[in-house]
Amino acid sequence: MIVERTSAGRIAAKARGVRFGPSPALSAEQIAHARKLIHEDKKPVAEIARLFGVHRATLYRALDGAASES
Repeated sequence: MIVERTSAGRIAAKARGVRFGPSPALSAEQIAHARKLIHEDKKPVAEIARLFGVHRATLYRALDGAASES
């Protein structure tokens, strides 16, 4: 009974457009800004990651994810 109600609530939330999971660490604007700093200003990725308060791996994943979505 509880499982059924939970499942129904999850389905209803998805229908309303609710996103599950943790929120993204970087916004699309931040990713675009990071890409500009890397390519145009030749800043090191570690420095950009510190600027945004994320780990280098997080920045690399965000850049890779944004590239594959385009």
